[in-house]
Amino acid sequence: MPFDNRGHRSDQEQKHIVSSENADAGSEHDEPVWDVVVVGAGPAGASAAYAAAVAGRQVLLLEKAELPRYKTCGGGIIGPSRDALPPGFELPLRDRVHAVTFSLNGKLARTRRSKRMLFGLINRPEFDQSLVEHAQKAGAVLRTGVSVTRVEQHGPAVPDRRTVAVVLAGGETVLARAVVGADGSASRIGAHVGVKLDQVDLGLESEIPVPPPVAEDWAGRVLIDWGPLPGSYGWVFPKGDTLTVGVISARGEGAATKRYLEDFIARLGLAGFEPSVSSGHLTRCRSDDSPLSRGRVLVCGDAAGLLEPWTREGISFALRSGRLAGEWAVRISEAHDAVDARRQALNYAFAIKAGLGVEMGVGRRMLAIFERRPGLLHAAITGLRPAWNAFADIARGSTSLAGLVRTHPLARRALDLLDRRQAGAAVPEESAPEPETVPGAGAGTRE
Repeated sequence: MPFDNRGHRSDQEQKHIVSSENADAGSEHDEPVWDVVVVGAGPAGASAAYAAAVAGRQVLLLEKAELPRYKTCGGGIIGPSRDALPPGFELPLRDRVHAVTFSLNGKLARTRRSKRMLFGLINRPEFDQSLVEHAQKAGAVLRTGVSVTRVEQHGPAVPDRRTVAVVLAGGETVLARAVVGADGSASRIGAHVGVKLDQVDLGLESEIPVPPPVAEDWAGRVLIDWGPLPGSYGWVFPKGDTLTVGVISARGEGAATKRYLEDFIARLGLAGFEPSVSSGHLTRCRSDDSPLSRGRVLVCGDAAGLLEPWTREGISFALRSGRLAGEWAVRISEAHDAVDARRQALNYAFAIKAGLGVEMGVGRRMLAIFERRPGLLHAAITGLRPAWNAFADIARGSTSLAGLVRTHPLARRALDLLDRRQAGAAVPEESAPEPETVPGAGAGTRE
């Protein structure tokens, strides 16, 4: 099968690719009709393309950048992310985390350790590229360097009611029986669907190359710092000879967030090292009533505003929602009328809300508590073994925030009490964990 040097099918081959369900439609128009077109080749889009291609559909994956490309992201792969990967996928891990140092705005630091791996760390360019390659091996066709300007479900560009027109920059039109929008937090497909956002945060990050002695000090250990701004926190993730250092806080606090990152880097003793990359990114969480579809168009991942509101962890949400979007896009592509397409889209929304939506609801409650009482949460996770064990279980994927609240009555009662602001006074300073120098591993405790 002919491909060009970027992995694209040749123009001649493209003209003969039509929907496997509707070969006659392709013969009536100059453009082929794909079963599923996925916009965006990040974790959500690659997962959607893989799921649809494995089902035997003709899938086109569109990406505006050339791959691999950098994304602002800590790169933590927790249990739910690992479990959502395609069969046979080998994680390109840069480090395996067995210890976490927690600090409260640079103070009261304590390191907790585990005999078993908590989670892994990846570089997004390598990770995303591998996911795309798995989608291609399953049969998806990749086109890079193309920007989508809009989608149309009515009008002269749409030959029939079973077809969606994806309009590219320059005027080219791609036709599909179903479209999955996975084009990030500033999604054009999300705008078409009408995604509504409840929470927008600003993340700032630096990739800092460090000499071997510094890298060795951080190997296998991450730092999580509960920050000075309401709901903010910072992180250090080691990846071989580079440390990924970042902070996140609510949008609208840009100057204060930048100062937090600068102060954070300085007190870690990393200010003398020149970052190889400095970047920023807005994360967006959907409202509870935000739509996940419109007609034959679905959204997933950041395009749908799907991420955990407290930690703003998005990779696992992208992988899981992408897989679901790909599976339900197949069903929509097979729908013969608008009523059936709508039924399948509603089933997709139900699947998302029943799983990821419940997790997001608990995450919102945790964020509200964290904004009011960061010291209380810090004291709990560093001083109480059940709290640390819960963190470890969530990181490994043996439970989730929602699962923890659902299956542990004590956790549920504690969260209810904190929700009602009846948890009592904040933990006094003298009962907090003993201080420790943050850059060093410290004595800590072992699980």
